[in-house]
Amino acid sequence: MKLYHSPGTCSLSPMIALHEAGIAFEPVLASTKSHKLQDGTDYYGINPLGYVPMLELDDGTRLREGPAIVQYIADQAPLKNLAPAAGTLQRYRLQEWLTFIGTEVHKGFSPLFNAAMPEDAKTIAKERLKTRFAWLDKEVEGKEFLMGEHFSVADGYLFTVLNWAKPTGVDLSPYAHLLAWHARVGARPAVQAAQKAESQAK
Repeated sequence: MKLYHSPGTCSLSPMIALHEAGIAFEPVLASTKSHKLQDGTDYYGINPLGYVPMLELDDGTRLREGPAIVQYIADQAPLKNLAPAAGTLQRYRLQEWLTFIGTEVHKGFSPLFNAAMPEDAKTIAKERLKTRFAWLDKEVEGKEFLMGEHFSVADGYLFTVLNWAKPTGVDLSPYAHLLAWHARVGARPAVQAAQKAESQAK
């Protein structure tokens, strides 16, 4: 399978999932600025929405949207425990986490990457993010990972978006439990391998 990705974006999340699952894949660099592949191919011809990540299966089927992609990856390697079994309450808890991360944290950072966004609006976005970080800090206190003792694809997603704090000037220092969680996830060999693969693609 192929993973269309771009360094510094949320496509690191499915890359982490693929490394954690031990699934072989071909990373395909898709610039979010030029919207072209390295060979000059127009990425819009592959994904009309123009963004990453996108997973292309061996039969040519394409899957968009990070939360859907990481659940698909997890289900291909059930023994890795990256996602609870489909139909269980815990699976819906995972979806709850993925939705929260996507709508409340991921999208919360979006104004901070927009050069045209007024500074006042960026300040409001940062204040809103602080409330989410304060809640997350309490949620991870005394827990190894978001879902408990097992690493899940939700951990990979939250780790990815929290990496944006430093480049956007968001201070995470008040959230000791969240920082400790971030360090635990970042120490995982698969996470480090995914980050190395992403950095080499630049």
